[in-house]
Amino acid sequence: MRTNSVTWLLTFFAIALVALAQQNSQDLTQLLQSNTNLSEFTTLLTSYGDIYANLSFQSQVTILAPNNDAFNKIPYSSLGPAFEANQSQIVRSVLQYHILPGLHPSGSYNGTFSFDKTWLQDTSYTNVTGGQVVGGVEQAGDVNIFTSGMGTRSTLITANLRFAGGIVHVIDNFLIPPNTFTQTVPQFNLTAAGGAAEYASLAEYANTHKDLTIFVPQNAAFQALGGTLQSMSPPQLQRILDYHVINSSTVLYSSSLSNGTILRTLSGQNVTIGFASNSLFVNQARVLQQDLLIANGVMHVIDNFLDPNTPSMTANPEIPTAPPLIQGTSLTENMLPFTSYLPTSVTSFDTRSATPTSSFGASDIGKGADALATATTSASASRTSQSAEKSAADKADSFSLGLKVLGGLIGAVYWTIRIV
Repeated sequence: MRTNSVTWLLTFFAIALVALAQQNSQDLTQLLQSNTNLSEFTTLLTSYGDIYANLSFQSQVTILAPNNDAFNKIPYSSLGPAFEANQSQIVRSVLQYHILPGLHPSGSYNGTFSFDKTWLQDTSYTNVTGGQVVGGVEQAGDVNIFTSGMGTRSTLITANLRFAGGIVHVIDNFLIPPNTFTQTVPQFNLTAAGGAAEYASLAEYANTHKDLTIFVPQNAAFQALGGTLQSMSPPQLQRILDYHVINSSTVLYSSSLSNGTILRTLSGQNVTIGFASNSLFVNQARVLQQDLLIANGVMHVIDNFLDPNTPSMTANPEIPTAPPLIQGTSLTENMLPFTSYLPTSVTSFDTRSATPTSSFGASDIGKGADALATATTSASASRTSQSAEKSAADKADSFSLGLKVLGGLIGAVYWTIRIV
């Protein structure tokens, strides 16, 4: 009786280990084929054979894959014109922005934002060391949210789909690569700041300087001092604006800003970060919005101007908004300074590369089911013989691992029997 029980137990373990090995050895093509809600993403991915082939050789990578419903939303998003015109370089940058080096399972996110690097490193679209980032956070109800350019939010729908090279997370919206400072500020009603940067000859720096962190006063702050600010010469205004730009070699997301941190600004003077009453402050100004991603760094929106003449001012968390430190006259409620200097060509997505050479465009949306049937053929055409060698090696590794685990289980059962 005991022998039959042991035989049954070993058989069960063997079957479980074979199933585990098969799951771990599943390649990306097999995973995509088994998830029909990713058929549109399969079409997109396989149309960029070099990216698809590169993914085949990865051992630790995380893919944020938009589901089919996300593709239906493209014509109504800022990505619509690029996909409609088959602008290959833009679409490529979008695809690269959905791929993260390393393994980022859903359980690795918590209530504090993390900012993870992506494969988007093309300097035509980003100027952040190590690649543009995606924000990730766990919200109430164990819901994972990813944030990207223009404040776009994507919700995790299906988590931790594993394949031999990493993990796929299915999301409900496309991530949008962050745009330049000038292109981004209108999206968040920061038009006065955008125009002021143009007037003070700071816009080029704000749009191109690598690893930028900038504290941007809200429109109401500009309105409160509009009369005085408009009377300043460009160099005078630039001195004030420079005090809002951090001179750092790294991007300072909110997770890097802790109470008491002292930062050097572009003007050469310091600002001090404070945290009180569950709010973040820089000098006396309250941070209203954190971590608005731009192509070359991050913006944090503040409720008031910082005054380079009073760098030691600290926050009073008891009042909603501190009075302006800079003395001046306001404009009427419906007037904002400097908005006329904002370029009229500002759009929600900067189409800097417009070469229509992509094999995937708006006309391909909705054809994912047909493309899915030929995904294996498309993928194999872009791979080298190394892919077969890697697949064989992966299977051998999985088999070897299975044997080791099975041997351990057999040993455990054997000694359990001996003891009994």
